[in-house]
Amino acid sequence: MTHRDSGPAGSSGPGPTAAGEDRKAELAANLAVVEERIASACAAAGRKREEVTLIVVTKTYPASDVRFLHELGVRNVAENRDQDAAPKAAECADLDLRWHFVGQLQTNKVRSVASYADVVQSVDRLKLVTALSSAAVRAERELGCLIQVALDAEAGGRGDRGGVAPDGIAELAEAVDAAPGLRLGGLMTVAPLAGPFAGREQAAFRQLMEFSSGLRSGHPAANMVSAGMSADLEQAVAAGATHVRVGTAVLGVRPRLG
Repeated sequence: MTHRDSGPAGSSGPGPTAAGEDRKAELAANLAVVEERIASACAAAGRKREEVTLIVVTKTYPASDVRFLHELGVRNVAENRDQDAAPKAAECADLDLRWHFVGQLQTNKVRSVASYADVVQSVDRLKLVTALSSAAVRAERELGCLIQVALDAEAGGRGDRGGVAPDGIAELAEAVDAAPGLRLGGLMTVAPLAGPFAGREQAAFRQLMEFSSGLRSGHPAANMVSAGMSADLEQAVAAGATHVRVGTAVLGVRPRLG
């Protein structure tokens, strides 16, 4: 149900316009705080601010918020569910945005994701590489791919939140590099909730950087390292991340789905 402010008699503008301006101002204020956090973290790490790209994770939030973010200078946005992302990307197709898919991806959603995503950050198995390649070729697009690394996974396994165990990075990298329609971009991780790196975000991100260094020895262009979210972006920047994925700190606490 849409609520409209009644406004004074004779006013010409409906309430949603004012509400929209309030929302844009809220997003601008939140973005300014996040920008200051990133800038301070870069300064503390002796890095240039332009070395770190902010990706705003807009899951559960409407296309109107994406438009406000674009007006405020954001060019990289992320989603983790195709059913939310596909219609939102279509509604914002006129904007110069770079869409990142960051959630666990089932092969039956690949064709849809390949139609709008510029980067898939959650590549964690060979079957997914094959499906993404076929979909990218069919769509006549090139998809950037990051290998999601699960620092809590046993050798040969996958993590609870998706991702391949570290011993699987090289095989996946070779598969992506050889696949038509795909471009190997680098590595991604989510700070693990279990295992030796639980509660040790900066150590986890430093470990990812070591894996990135190894990957770049054979794939020099795969220099993207996506790590860090609202709660731990400073640790990611300190470790050397090139991209941070921030949702709550920009958009607010997400409404419950249902």
